[in-house]
Amino acid sequence: MPFEDEVGAALRRTGDGFATDQQALVDRGEQRGRRLVARRRVAAVTGTVLTMAVIGGIGAYSGGWLGGGEAKGGGANVATAPSPADSPVQREEDTVGAGRGAVTAAQMVATFKSLLPGGTFTDTLSRGTDSARPGVSGLYDDGKGKAAIGLSLSRIAPAGTMARQMTQCPDKEMSGYDSCTSEKLADGSQLLLYRGYEYPDRRVDTKLWRATLATPQGFLVDVSEWNSPAEKGEPVSRPNPPLTLAQMKTLVTSGTWHAALNDLPAARPEKPGPGLSGGPEAGPILLSLLPNDGISVVGKGGQGDYAYAVLDDGKGKSLVQVNAQPGMGDAAGALFGSGDVTTLPDGTKVKVEKKPGEKGGAGVVWWTVDTLRPDGMRVVVSAFNTGNQNKPATRTNPLLTIEQLKAIALSPKWLEGAGS
Repeated sequence: MPFEDEVGAALRRTGDGFATDQQALVDRGEQRGRRLVARRRVAAVTGTVLTMAVIGGIGAYSGGWLGGGEAKGGGANVATAPSPADSPVQREEDTVGAGRGAVTAAQMVATFKSLLPGGTFTDTLSRGTDSARPGVSGLYDDGKGKAAIGLSLSRIAPAGTMARQMTQCPDKEMSGYDSCTSEKLADGSQLLLYRGYEYPDRRVDTKLWRATLATPQGFLVDVSEWNSPAEKGEPVSRPNPPLTLAQMKTLVTSGTWHAALNDLPAARPEKPGPGLSGGPEAGPILLSLLPNDGISVVGKGGQGDYAYAVLDDGKGKSLVQVNAQPGMGDAAGALFGSGDVTTLPDGTKVKVEKKPGEKGGAGVVWWTVDTLRPDGMRVVVSAFNTGNQNKPATRTNPLLTIEQLKAIALSPKWLEGAGS
């Protein structure tokens, strides 16, 4: 499966919980043709991407994205078990190649089984180190109900963006998890232990627990488990996932994974630079443009060209999100060919839209100002009358007015540091 398609599928699966800007993840495929990239941007950004809250990579790294070439055991069905994952947050130029195959898919399964505290592990899917994304998944049963569980291994830049994002607790205002800790271990590794839900609005009772380890050598080990035979679409089989957080920690910190990780080529050193698609880093710019008269920022986050802030003026919380993308001139027709569109004297197109929220929160409204400059720089700013779209409205309208959203989107600061 092409990289962009794996990312798209992954984000569609995880968009209800945790996600980031889809297009920022595939912009590095620009050598395949700027027009193709622009079309992908339109599809991604005009959909649900601007309704999603970025967190530090937690839910953007989930199971079920094995694109083929997996070893199967016990008649595994991809629909009923999660699969090894590669992170959609990882940029294409940072993706390392396959190893020499020193650890086979069957050995990955055997190692995983040996680290489980008894019980059975069936319906397995796995990849060895002849893949760039080795991993294993299946159904674990300790006698209290079958549960989907999966592990993935990858090499990342030590102490780089991925390491930070994958081991950083998300904003609880946005994701509503039960618990999350991020600690530095004695060897310098960073460990994240997380207990949350497949859907932050808890529309079903499916729980998602995970453990993620990023080491100073650039090893990334990630384990996810559910209290259901599948991430989505199956009823829960037990009150909680089977492994405790302590057992998850033991699993990801085990040195038995080092043989596989050492067989993978090391990731390239991370190069400092602007946002993922060549645009500016959105977070600092958004914060600098927010009004501060009686308004507090009670939550914030983002990655690359995407950022969000949760504002509170004492009358209810309000979520604001921004996405900045250079090189979007080819998408002008698709993005600004209809609706409430005006063209400013300098040629900048401005589109205003007000509509209901799409994440299920009662009474949520969504206001958006979408702008496209003549040089192709696109900045989209959205605001909601809630701090979390999965929760009911906390005020009648978003805290920021349409004119304030326009001022943010049209600020010249978005042109500073943007590459093309």
